Amino acid sequence: MKKKFALDKTNFILIAIGIVIIIAGLLLMSGPSSTETHFEPDIFSTRRIVVAPIVCFVGFVFMIFAIMYKPRTKERKNL
Repeated sequence: MKKKFALDKTNFILIAIGIVIIIAGLLLMSGPSSTETHFEPDIFSTRRIVVAPIVCFVGFVFMIFAIMYKPRTKERKNL
């Protein structure tokens, strides 16, 4: 008898994709920082304050979808 788990293989693949999206957003946020003697204007770039948080947010929403996703089974197709 096959054990039934709460999450299927498809869910884990989707969760891995979500993690990759979140890591991509965090990498977009990274960059050089300002020091006491040198101001780095790149900390206010559009990539770091707009694009990267949106990418991270999309990754988290995708993770919620990945956890909630229920793949179709043979029993559900007949209904």
